[in-house]
Amino acid sequence: MYLEKPEITTTAQTTTGAALKDYYLANLSRQLSILGRREVHNGRAHFGIFGDGKEIVQLAYVKAFKKGDWRSGYYRDQTFMLALGLLKPEEFFAMIYGDTDDEMNPSTGGRNFNNHFSTPNIDKNGEIKNLSEQYNSAADISSTGGQMPRLLGLAQASKIVRENPEMKKHLKNNVTGNEVAFGSIGDASTSEGMFFETINAAAVMQVPMAVAVYDDGYGISVPVELQTAKASISEALKGFQKEKNTNGIKIFTCKGWDYPALVDTFSEGIDYCRKEQIPVLFHIQELTQPQGHSTSGSHERYKSKERLEWEKEYDGLNQFRKWLLESGKADVETITEIEKEALKKAKEAKQEAWENYTSGVHASSPKLEKIVQNVKNLSEGKIDKLDDLDEVKQRIFPTRRKYLTFAKRLFFELHGNEKLNDEREKLRNWIAEFEGQSFDFYNRQLTRENQDSAVKVTSSPVKYDDDSAEVNGAEIINSNFKVLFQKYPNLVTFGQDTGMLGDVNQGMKGMQKKYGAHRVSDAGIRETTIIGQGVGLAMRGFRPIAEIQYLDYLIYAHSTLSDDLATLQYRTKGKQAAPVIVRTRGHQLQGMWHAGSPMQMLLGSLRGMHLCVPRNMTQAAGMYNTLLEANDPALVIEPLKGYNVKEKLPANPGEYRVPVGVPEILKEGSDVTIVTYGWNAHHAIKTAGLLQKLKGISAEVIDVQTLMPFDVNHIILESIKKTNKVVFVDEDVPGGATAYMMQNVMEEQKAYDYLDTAPRTLPAMAHKPAYGIDGEYFSKPNVEKLFAIIYEMMHDVDIKKYTVL
Repeated sequence: MYLEKPEITTTAQTTTGAALKDYYLANLSRQLSILGRREVHNGRAHFGIFGDGKEIVQLAYVKAFKKGDWRSGYYRDQTFMLALGLLKPEEFFAMIYGDTDDEMNPSTGGRNFNNHFSTPNIDKNGEIKNLSEQYNSAADISSTGGQMPRLLGLAQASKIVRENPEMKKHLKNNVTGNEVAFGSIGDASTSEGMFFETINAAAVMQVPMAVAVYDDGYGISVPVELQTAKASISEALKGFQKEKNTNGIKIFTCKGWDYPALVDTFSEGIDYCRKEQIPVLFHIQELTQPQGHSTSGSHERYKSKERLEWEKEYDGLNQFRKWLLESGKADVETITEIEKEALKKAKEAKQEAWENYTSGVHASSPKLEKIVQNVKNLSEGKIDKLDDLDEVKQRIFPTRRKYLTFAKRLFFELHGNEKLNDEREKLRNWIAEFEGQSFDFYNRQLTRENQDSAVKVTSSPVKYDDDSAEVNGAEIINSNFKVLFQKYPNLVTFGQDTGMLGDVNQGMKGMQKKYGAHRVSDAGIRETTIIGQGVGLAMRGFRPIAEIQYLDYLIYAHSTLSDDLATLQYRTKGKQAAPVIVRTRGHQLQGMWHAGSPMQMLLGSLRGMHLCVPRNMTQAAGMYNTLLEANDPALVIEPLKGYNVKEKLPANPGEYRVPVGVPEILKEGSDVTIVTYGWNAHHAIKTAGLLQKLKGISAEVIDVQTLMPFDVNHIILESIKKTNKVVFVDEDVPGGATAYMMQNVMEEQKAYDYLDTAPRTLPAMAHKPAYGIDGEYFSKPNVEKLFAIIYEMMHDVDIKKYTVL
């Protein structure tokens, strides 16, 4: 009976049967950790990080976890997941080996460390699953404290629905309002700003969020005295303690080795959190970590002999065993049998996982071996690589890399040997097939690939009435959002000044009054948890627009964007999606921190998100319309100068769609191609007019519209075929987005074949923009600079017609 999943209960009453099941699971989890560490040290895996010492606390914590609830934890939650039936022992080892078999390793598919768990929130068609009828886990990340921001959004979803029951149907009943978002974190990680920002936001918002802090006294080798004020996170957070007629959080403390007390504490705390929708924090003290932090080090090096002896005595398993015996719930014979069963199951799981992994790696070797044998025979033994291939097959830890390296080097060696052409062709085909499989295992699903991909959304043109008025760009974006909030009842937005004010540029003006504060709301100056709100809400079926007031401030949220949101699709192989739209504004205004354009940073770290760079508000609105039809996360950077520039008011707001990855030719020309985006598109148009007027030079101006994806149809290449010259312009630092665009066009599109002169870039200066109109002019591209560069290119081609300027 100990192999059965334990009954999930929220009561503090623990039956003998439930206690024995917990003891079996605790021992099974411990044996998994021990054997997992041994696999790494034996060379059958590269790295391991385990949950030993945290078994008892997790078994008590998970008892209060119900279907519909969400977990956002960290990489020691293996016992929690085992108890829910969301982790099989075989999967535990498959994760250590990096098995790419999705059935054996559904959480990571070989793309992440072990003990990084996830459950699907969408199906293959991109439709939200029935989340209220399953146990849910957000995909884990290794970044310390990085699980906290999304936890806020996961909890906020329940609060929104609890207070606005009509939202249930718009979320397909996936959110009932009765769920709790369960978080877990190591005590040392509470030193991270993400932790404090999330706790503060949850305390202000009063959302059903629970956080268990596992305190084993150390952060790797650094003791808690050097980590936390008062050497206690519960003491440090006393100012957050909820009191009568205040907001705040409820704080509980408990010893991590005291099984019955843990069950009672978690039962009380989660019941309070679920009923009252008030955040709770459990400071679980006196935990141990028997095997140290990970397989990369030994805790004996930094713990005293006395501490190690104490940890042995107060190991949760040891104390649990004592409690079972002293309470009369089990005798020594029963306990010993349970321990044997746990060890047996762990060993069997290890063997099954290893056989599955190795058989997958070796699957293609028979066909390769046949080719190698033929090569030996046809070369009359002169090229004999059978022993080398056998060495690859017999490695302690076999890898696909070794097979491919072997095959490719043999392929190189056979080059020019006409007698072996047939075998070389067979080898070429084997390599192509093997690389194709490997690409699927490791390189696909960076963004959505099915019909819910933004790239596959059908574009639709903007329409105008005969008497369409000229209005400020802010009015255009505002009129579009009004339609979108009506069209998508699960659409929500939040950010600093987003709610009552309607954002600093009035794009959301009047929206809170019309649609309510639960859909259009203000947030504090806390960028990383604004993004975290978006991630959590999106995972539960909302369509959030998370607003960051200015592009420069995105840096405060960068880790959450880069480590969590941008990688979510990839690290789950498409099983989880969080279609967050991050809305901000930037490029040209005044001053260093209000006019930046750090595109290089975004391009290098946000792969997995779409990066939209509209030149005006009509284009920005069309991009929002497109993105809301898909499941991809995206960043939209509205041009700051566009809010007060007149544009024609579209007749079909909320309906026209700007395609992602497709540039727009703003002006046709025959002499030179100008590639740019954002507000620089206006500079490019002005420059083109000046070139035509003064020098008769015909410039083609292309607005790329989105940097990720970039020109999927190679429109820029077709322009260069015509003009034979190209210049890339933007406001990023040298070597930033202009270099990114140029590499794409030169290398991927192979435009260098059609150039008459070297391609040019015109970025901003290497520093942040200086203050004022003059500061901007001398810091960033301008019409005169672009004119001079293009004229110089024309001079390179025809020095007689275009004399030195």
